[in-house]
Formats: sequence, C-alpha cells, structure tokens
Amino acid sequence: MQITRQPPVRTTLEASNHPYLSGPWTPVHEELDVDELEVIEGEIPTDIEGIYLRNTENPVHQPLGRAHPFDGDAMVHQVSISGGKASYRNRFVRTHCFTQEQLAGGAIWGGLMDPPALSKRPGFGAHGSLKDTGSTDIIVHAGTALATFYQCGEAWQIDPVTLENRGKASWGPIDGVSAHPKVDETTGELMFFNYSKHAPFMHYGVVDRAGQLAHYVPIPLPGPRLPHDMAITKSWSILNDMPLFWDADLLERDIHAARIHEGIPTRFALIPRYGQPKDIRWFEASPTYVLHWTNAYEEGDYVVLEGYYQDKPMPDPIKEAGEYSHMMAYVDEHSFQSRLHRWRFNLTTGETTEERLSDRIVEFGMINPDYLMRKNRYIWSTTTRPGWFLFNGYVRHDTQTGAEQVFELPEGIYASESPMVQRKGSTSKKRQQGFAEDDGYLVTFLINENAGTSELAILDASDVTRGPICRAALPHKISSGVHSTWVEHAKLRKDAEFHRSLMG
Repeated sequence: MQITRQPPVRTTLEASNHPYLSGPWTPVHEELDVDELEVIEGEIPTDIEGIYLRNTENPVHQPLGRAHPFDGDAMVHQVSISGGKASYRNRFVRTHCFTQEQLAGGAIWGGLMDPPALSKRPGFGAHGSLKDTGSTDIIVHAGTALATFYQCGEAWQIDPVTLENRGKASWGPIDGVSAHPKVDETTGELMFFNYSKHAPFMHYGVVDRAGQLAHYVPIPLPGPRLPHDMAITKSWSILNDMPLFWDADLLERDIHAARIHEGIPTRFALIPRYGQPKDIRWFEASPTYVLHWTNAYEEGDYVVLEGYYQDKPMPDPIKEAGEYSHMMAYVDEHSFQSRLHRWRFNLTTGETTEERLSDRIVEFGMINPDYLMRKNRYIWSTTTRPGWFLFNGYVRHDTQTGAEQVFELPEGIYASESPMVQRKGSTSKKRQQGFAEDDGYLVTFLINENAGTSELAILDASDVTRGPICRAALPHKISSGVHSTWVEHAKLRKDAEFHRSLMG
C-alpha cells in the first residue's frame, strides 16, 4: 500500500463531544491517494469495474454557532475497482465558500441551526444565509461528477477518476441546483430542480448529454417549500409540494423553522420532460414528507412512484439528547418513521392511489440501475441506529412477494449509502439468458468505531444476510457521510469519446 499525502488544509476545528462532530462522525482532514488497498477478508470481485464515490459532511472550521450534521464541508471519498483490485483517494470539494474560509482561516457562515445574522457575509441557497458546501449528493453526468447541496447551491464539478476540482457547472441557474438531479443514461440527459423563497418558488430544468442547459421552466407553487428529491420516468419528471415547509410567520422574522401544515395535502407535479407549466399534471395524496424516491415508471394509464413515506414528518424531540433534542429527532428515521411506499397516478382519471410496501423503518434505498424508469422488483434499503443518523444494516425488499432479507451490522460498525452494482454481463440485453435483477453487489464504506478503522466492503446483492463477502482496509478512519454513486469505467470511456467527437 503506497500512500501519497496532499498538502494539508487549514483547519480550526477543535475536539468536541457534539454527537455529530465525534465518534463515527469525527471529521477527517487529510487528503490521501492509495495505489492499492489491502484486502483483509475475501476477494474483490473481478466481475465489477467502476468507481464508488461517496459525499461526506466533513467540517473544517470551528462552527460560529450550533453545529448541525448538514453544515459540514464536502469531502468526496472514492474507490476505483478493476481487475480484482481497488485504489482509494479523497478530496475536499473546493467550493467558493470552502476557498474563502481557507483564506480567512476560519468559519465565515453560520449553520442550519443558527440565526442568519451570525454569518459574517451573505449566504447562499434557498435558506439565504448558509454556505454552499456541495456536501449532500453526488452523481456522474457527461463524464463529470457533480456534488450538490440540498438547499440549492452551485453544482460543483469533479473529475470522477482523479477527484480534481473543475469549478461550478456553467449551466447552473441563478437559483442554484438542488441535491438529487436524475440522469437518464439512455439519452444522457440530466433532470434537475431548485427551490427558493421568491415566486414562482421552484424551477425545473434539463441538461443535455453535452452538458448544456436545454430546458428551464418555472413550477409555480403557493409559497416557499422544502422539496428534497425528484423522480423521472421515460416521459415525465415528478416534482412535489409537501406540507412540511417553513413557518410563514417565523419566516417574516428570518427564522427558518420547518413545520407540518395541517390540512394541506401532498401534491405531485408531473411534467413532460420538455414540458411547459401549462403541461403540468397535478395529483393530490395523503399528507407526508419524503426525503428520497427509489424509482418511478409508466404502466399503462398509470405513473408509479416509490419512495419513503414519513408517518411523522414533524417528530417529537428526543428528550434524552438535551440541547440537541430537536436536531437529533429530525435526522432520526425512527423519529420521523420512514417506510417504503408506493403511489399510483392515474393519467386518465387524475386519481392517486397509495399502498405501503413495508412496515419496517428504512430509507436511503437503491435499485439495480438497469431498472431505472422501468418496473423493478428489488429495492435495497438501509436501516439506522435508533436516535441517530447512522446506517447499521440493510434490507432487500422483494416488492413482488413482500419478502425481506435483513442484515444487521455488529454494534459499533456503521455503513454508507450503498449503490447496487450489476455484475459484468448482467445488462438488459443479457437478461433473457438468465441474469437476475439482483445479480450483483452492494458497495459501501464501513466505519468500525470499536477499532477506530474504516473499510471498503462488498455484499452479495442477492443475499445480503451473508454480510460482507469482501473487506479492504482504508488508510484512515473516515467520517460517516450522506449520498453515494457508482459509475462504470466503460461509461466514463464512452463519455470521454463523445466529448472528443464534439471537439472535432
């Protein structure tokens, strides 16, 4: 294992017993390159070839006020797998705010739990006073990794192979880009949305395969909202207007407090991929809040949407957490009670029907990527430690039979969001030859708080009850994180060839 260290970043962060600045959420500040990871159990499969990227909330400076787990600076951790071997590197995302705080030698902006006046400079995003960290989501489009912020910042570009920072995406609109844009790999298009505190309160856009903004239209809403995710089908993009949003009276005093608004239904906006506001089909459903969707597809006269319905989107404080009681509840799945759910929108009658797919509290699900926008059978969800935003296991849901496979990690070991990676050859063209939808792997990082180490881990997607079939040691203990993605090496080569053709 040969380790190359990058020049250190400036940090003022002090040791803390804050629940999300310590333990498995302890930030790491060194940036490393490792040519080959040491395998400590099993073997790295030779039938996967690609890159695993995970975004991380990783604070660099001492907070000006009360730290929230979503305030951290973006750090991307990467593992590249090929020929049964794996390399590792990690880098901070050099957003404008990260760079300015490096120059200042300390924090400039307050966080999600702080009054806006605490920030030393005007902030960014829908909230208006936060720093744009790019630390929520990460996807790959047109050969470039995009790190995005849940409150709508710039889309920050990174080379997925080298993790070299490439600055903000040129196509990003003035109201920014929310986390969770979606990519249609068949067409190469990226669909995104943003939201704000000024009319029309939401926009929707499409970026083409060449990385150019091809479509951008308003999605008029009654007022400021807090959507987090979107979904796509072959014909439609699905946006939402949910009854959990900022309290209007408090917002007039510049206090950003999310509240459930009784009597307001959940609404879904179905817009054709290149549609105009007049083309939107609105559907109503039971009131809830949803952080993440797993898939959407068309089925006859219906559009079907699946995701994690919250039974209690405004959870009770966790009293044992003391001064962090509200914060801990709002990031705890067992408090807001998220469960797998299905919505069916009848395009003929305009009616919505709903059904619960599982009674188990789960979130952060993945599907076989070959089934995006198509009817899928399997969903791989994560479970969490009660009271915490920490992944402690997996559930494989069979939506056809209702059966579930469950794997729980040992106490003190925590996972990351884990893409389902198809085994080489398990493509739609080969499906008729006997390849199954669950023919592949889950790729993840593990944080072993008992040993003070971190690992790359790979699970068999067809039988998660086996636990990791392979583990490889990382060079340092990394912080727990948020979203992740997988991109095939072959896909990156194809994108590179396409862009070379554009240049003549």
